[in-house]
Amino acid sequence: MTDSTHAAPAGPLLVISAHAGDFVWRAGGAIALTTAAGERAKVVCLSFGERGESARAWREGRNLEEIKAIRRKEAEKAAAELGAEIEFLDAGDYPLVESQQLVDRLVHIYREVEPAVVLTHTLSDPYNGDHPAAARMALQARILAQAVGYDAPGEPLGAPPVFFFEPHQPEQCDFKPDTLLDITPVWERKAQAMTCLPAQRHMWDYYTDLAKRRGVQLKRNAGPNLGLPADCQAEAFVRLYPQTTGVLA
Repeated sequence: MTDSTHAAPAGPLLVISAHAGDFVWRAGGAIALTTAAGERAKVVCLSFGERGESARAWREGRNLEEIKAIRRKEAEKAAAELGAEIEFLDAGDYPLVESQQLVDRLVHIYREVEPAVVLTHTLSDPYNGDHPAAARMALQARILAQAVGYDAPGEPLGAPPVFFFEPHQPEQCDFKPDTLLDITPVWERKAQAMTCLPAQRHMWDYYTDLAKRRGVQLKRNAGPNLGLPADCQAEAFVRLYPQTTGVLA
C-alpha cells in the first residue's frame, strides 16, 4: 500500500539501528519526514559499527577507540542533518551479542519515547548477523514495554506498528516490501546525511540508486491521480503487525 499524501506523522518515531550508519541508508527519509512535520525522531545505535563496517579506518591504522570516535561523530552529524536525536549503547559489533541488559535498556527507551512508529532491521540477513540480532531485541523490548508489571519507569507501551527497513541484499533476506514511503520532499536532506558517513562512502551511490528504483515503484503503485513528479524517491518497508482500520484503502 502506498500513501503519497504526506499526512503528518501521528507521533514520535523510534529507530533501532544495529550500527552507526544503518539508520541513514535505510530510514533517513522516514526520519526527515517525521522531523519536518515537527515530530520527535529518536535513533538508537546499538553499536558504532567499529569492527565490521569501518574497514577504511582500520586500513588507515586507526585503533578501536579512535574508530568508535570517528563513527560516533559521523552518525551524530548525520542525525543532526535529519533533525533526529541519537543515542549510542556501545554494545559492540561483529558480533552484536544479545543480552537482557540491552533489552532492558531498550524497554526504558520505549517507555520514555512512547513511539507512534518503530523502525528496525529485518529478522533475516545471512550477510550480517548483527541486523537480525538488533531486530530481535527491538521486538522483545517492545513486548516487555507493554507489560504493566515490567519494572521500568513510565506507563506501559501501547501497540506502535513496527516496520522493517530494507536490507542491503533484499532478495537474500526474504524482503518483500508492502509499504513504499514517498521521501521526495526530503530527499536532499537524506542525501546530505549520507555524505556525513565517509567511512562507508561506497554506500552513497547504491542508496541513491535504490531510492530512485523504489521511487519508480512508488509512482507505479500510486497511479496517475496523485500528481507525483516524474522523478520520485522512496524507501521500502515491511510491516510486521496487521494494520487496524475501519476502511480498506
